Amino acid sequence: MRVLSALIASSTSTGRHLFSAHTFKSRASSLAQIFTSRQSPFMASEDSLRQALASKLAEIEAQGNNVRALKASGAAKPDIDAAIEALNGLKLERGSIEKDLQAAVSSSGDGSVNRELFRQTVVNTLERRLFYIPSFKIYRGVAGLYDYGPPGCAVKANVLAFWRQHFVLEENMLEVDCPCVTPEIVLKASGHVDKFTDLMVKDEKTGTCYRADHLIKDFCKEKLEKDLSITAEKAAEFRHVLAVLDDLSPEEMGAKIKEYGILAPDTKNPLSDPYPFNLMFQTSIGPSGLSPGYMRPETAQGIFVNFKDLYYYNGSKLPFAAAQIGQAFRNEISPRQGLLRVREFTLAEIEHFVDPEDKSHPKFSEVANLEFLMFPREEQMSGQSAKRIPLGEAVAKGIVNNQTLGYFIGRVYLFLTRLGINSDRLRFRQHLANEMAHYAADCWDAEIECSYGWIECVGIADRSAYDLRAHSEKSGVALVAAEKFSEPREVEKLVIAPVKKELGLAFKGSQKNVVEALEAMNEKEALELKANLEAKGEVEFFVCTLGKNVSIKKSMVTISKEKKKEHQRVFTPSVIEPSFGIGRIIYCLYEHSYYMRPSKAGDEQLNVFRFPSLVAPIKCTVFPLVQNEQYEKVAKDISRSLTASGISHKIDITGTSIGRRYARTDELGVPFAITVDSTSSVTIRERDSKDQIRVNVEEAASVVKEVTDGLRTWADVWSTFPHHSSGSAEDDE
Repeated sequence: MRVLSALIASSTSTGRHLFSAHTFKSRASSLAQIFTSRQSPFMASEDSLRQALASKLAEIEAQGNNVRALKASGAAKPDIDAAIEALNGLKLERGSIEKDLQAAVSSSGDGSVNRELFRQTVVNTLERRLFYIPSFKIYRGVAGLYDYGPPGCAVKANVLAFWRQHFVLEENMLEVDCPCVTPEIVLKASGHVDKFTDLMVKDEKTGTCYRADHLIKDFCKEKLEKDLSITAEKAAEFRHVLAVLDDLSPEEMGAKIKEYGILAPDTKNPLSDPYPFNLMFQTSIGPSGLSPGYMRPETAQGIFVNFKDLYYYNGSKLPFAAAQIGQAFRNEISPRQGLLRVREFTLAEIEHFVDPEDKSHPKFSEVANLEFLMFPREEQMSGQSAKRIPLGEAVAKGIVNNQTLGYFIGRVYLFLTRLGINSDRLRFRQHLANEMAHYAADCWDAEIECSYGWIECVGIADRSAYDLRAHSEKSGVALVAAEKFSEPREVEKLVIAPVKKELGLAFKGSQKNVVEALEAMNEKEALELKANLEAKGEVEFFVCTLGKNVSIKKSMVTISKEKKKEHQRVFTPSVIEPSFGIGRIIYCLYEHSYYMRPSKAGDEQLNVFRFPSLVAPIKCTVFPLVQNEQYEKVAKDISRSLTASGISHKIDITGTSIGRRYARTDELGVPFAITVDSTSSVTIRERDSKDQIRVNVEEAASVVKEVTDGLRTWADVWSTFPHHSSGSAEDDE
């Protein structure tokens, strides 16, 4: 299994699974070249082997025809035997090429069989030890819903506690807790009501729903990995489709489904044309049903709508950050991949509000020297791989847009690696220009590699001022900040003054629409209107809310520039948003922490999770070596001391062999085990090394607390206390 782990660690899968619906982040068609070139060593071999196989099949067909012709003409037996021998030789050559092609396909498919075997082993262990299980299991479950069992709850609570410490406490953030039920108007302003969709198809006979892109993706991958008969040209087409899949329109996706003859996976029935399906769970607020709402698809909107009050609470000063941990809901069409794509999940999101004219960060120097895998868009476009780049260099060269964005990238890296994520399987991938929303300044994803490929677990985006402006326009409440000047500044301001009396006489009930349209003009539009009015006296003016042109006379509006003294600058803040998918991080942590090792007898493989003490569900176990009243009393005294010290632990006074008890707790990822083998001293065992020290009974709880709290390392403890050597098979696995 360690070999499998090594295989997974060295793989280069480029699969992405975004938090949001694919229509929110459509890919550019240029990804076709990126996808192909990124895999070029495998693809070149695979394509040449497919061409060789096609040539060999043609030779076999020709030689088969030759054998049949010789037999039909009554040729001499030696000639027929020689032709048959040549045919058999060609078939052997075909078999050799097919074997090489299968190996090439397996390599370019990132060892999918090994990955699936490793994943199944991990998932079986997690479900058996109740880290998580399918929800409503006795009723056959519901796809995309999972329950966390006791150890899973503990791991999740520890991850969230560290998130609060690492971000909320250390960065002095303002934490909020907003409702999951959100009025429609809020999500209308944010764009979710209109745009938060995936393309869906239905089984035309049973009505079963499927994600259109998943069906096409599965078809192409199966062809590439299992069908050795397809040509190099067809293989290239399938790879191209996989690369641009998220960029296909409903019509293009429907055409591919028809072209490839894709049917419903379960029934083989024909499928409907793709159509958009909104991923939000809709509800109504109150019994009348007149106030529509949705279960929130993210937690961020609750922070944006509270900006005005949070800004005031912060002393009307920028920058500041607000944070929220909470449940989010997405009605996935066909959820799969376990905890990675679910219908209800925990998000931890930060909205850092900053002056758009000053995105420097006072603590950037603390992370500037960090060096880790980064995947800038230029490297993606040129077909290169992610490479280690010092964060300070990335910001200085403009690879990362600004210091504040860079600071949070660095802090996310530290957070994930301290949790136990392998830094060699963590990269920060920059969004391509066509992936980003038009308003975004820069976006990076923290992607973690697991058996499913590279998974987006944290999004870190400079969203500019889009969100606050959208809610300001929809609500009519100005979500702005102000910079007070030490001295008044004289500035030239555009003044648009509609003459309401004249406009009222001319437009009557439409007066308000015309006034609003005039006041909404930008400086260029206003000055052009002024010039035309002075030249012509009357001009046509388009009012969007009326959907038509109206005639504006010179007497109806005054446009001028005036010099004014200002005591402050009012502006809409920009937002830097790190968004954490907690379930995804936890699942990747499970895979990165899992390994197997042989039992002491060597007759079985034992499961181990190497969780850091920080996130381990239980920090320590307490075992009397044998069933003995005095030992059990000592164990209970130590248990009380651990409880008083706030150390989660488990006491086991069963008669099971100590080796079996160690194995059970290793499988839960418990880092330390205290074994009571006398009334005056005990041993403390470290999980991964299996090394043991001997300490006095009174010291046991304090030693474990110091190590689990990070005040001392195991190496320090090992060098301080006497060592204990296991003397029999009973002492360890």
